[in-house]
Amino acid sequence: MSLSKIKQPNDQNIQTSDGTARLSWDTTFAVRKNQDFLSAQKYVDSEVLRGCTARVPFQTGALARSGQSATTIGSGEVNYSAVYARYQYYNTAQTRSYDANRGVKWFERMKAAEKESIMRGAKQYL
Repeated sequence: MSLSKIKQPNDQNIQTSDGTARLSWDTTFAVRKNQDFLSAQKYVDSEVLRGCTARVPFQTGALARSGQSATTIGSGEVNYSAVYARYQYYNTAQTRSYDANRGVKWFERMKAAEKESIMRGAKQYL
């Protein structure tokens, strides 16, 4: 997924019946806002990985590590590269005997529990 970039608007002259007005943009606007959005996206990606790691089924830790190694922080996508990740996400037990927090659809459960906290943190970057 490619994140959209803000493009610097062109300065404009606006003609009215009372005269001409000039609309000028700060030349650093697009650069600053793109950096702010990238910082917020990196925060969101990191927090999603952190929150999901506590909910991913755990036997050897390979599934959780595959999420960390297959995800590019700041891309807007969190991926799990283990060959059995899809099966574990959709077709496994709701919870585990060793930890009731771990099990099926870990992203959906993490989002339900931590969405508001992640959104508040991301707003600090914007």
